[in-house]
Amino acid sequence: MIDISALRALVAVEQHGSVVAASDVMGYSPSAVSQQIKKLEKQTGVAVLERNGRGVLLTERGLALAGYGRRIMGELEELQATLLADPAKPSGLLRLVAFSTACRGLVGPMLGRIGRDSELEVSVLAEDPREAVHRVASGEAELAVVHNWNSVPLVIPENLVHEDLCLDQADVLVNSSHELAGRTVVEREDLLDETWVSTPAGAICNEALLQIFAGLGRVPDIRVYDPDFSTHIAMVEQAVAVALVPRLGRPPLPPGVVAVPVVNPIQQRAVGIVYRKTMTASPNIRHAVRLLREVAAEHELPVRPEPK
Repeated sequence: MIDISALRALVAVEQHGSVVAASDVMGYSPSAVSQQIKKLEKQTGVAVLERNGRGVLLTERGLALAGYGRRIMGELEELQATLLADPAKPSGLLRLVAFSTACRGLVGPMLGRIGRDSELEVSVLAEDPREAVHRVASGEAELAVVHNWNSVPLVIPENLVHEDLCLDQADVLVNSSHELAGRTVVEREDLLDETWVSTPAGAICNEALLQIFAGLGRVPDIRVYDPDFSTHIAMVEQAVAVALVPRLGRPPLPPGVVAVPVVNPIQQRAVGIVYRKTMTASPNIRHAVRLLREVAAEHELPVRPEPK
């Protein structure tokens, strides 16, 4: 008989690339994970890992066994999320990952609606959408709030479901003394000679800023990189730079900062929800999604139109 815990350890090693990484995710010591792997090899009579320098690789049999393990883990998760769960009573722990502005604008209000008397406990981690998708796909979280800029697609693995939630628009923030402050809209050609503050290189919002200038033969002159949009607003207030900042979760702008919409194209991102297919009928997922939709509707965030 194959031990489920040992099989889970092998799947974790495959997903995260090493015994140490798997132990971090599982909350065990590396030696404990190694012991589980050895138990699995004894039970199956085949070697599932082989040395590769200082790390390990899955053998051919190990890869096949991990494939079976993923399917078994998925079926167990689906069983726990449906037949063994009370559909009228969400309970237990829901691990949620969301980008920072969604944490402020959507997740915070959602947590307030769940209330202290609920049996559903939600833990929240703020991360870029790519990392959030990876955490849900690998089983480190159950639900993620992510975004897709109209110019920067987000790849969703096959084992995940993606639902549209709402749309969020970004504006260019300029100092009130800036020559563009009196404009009702700006186009990308108006922004070529500006000095920018941006999220770090490689972040989706940074790539969206770069895409504004795609095809014009120029790149934005980014002088400051900072992950916090509050810093961007402060830089604009100090007349150090201009910034592209989404409206979702954006605090009230200080008197010295003006928001000007960008057109041709409009800078818009689609906010969505991601969870594993095995969790589709989970009462916890459905309850959290319903509350997130309520918050989005009350904030009058637009919904992406259905394709014709």
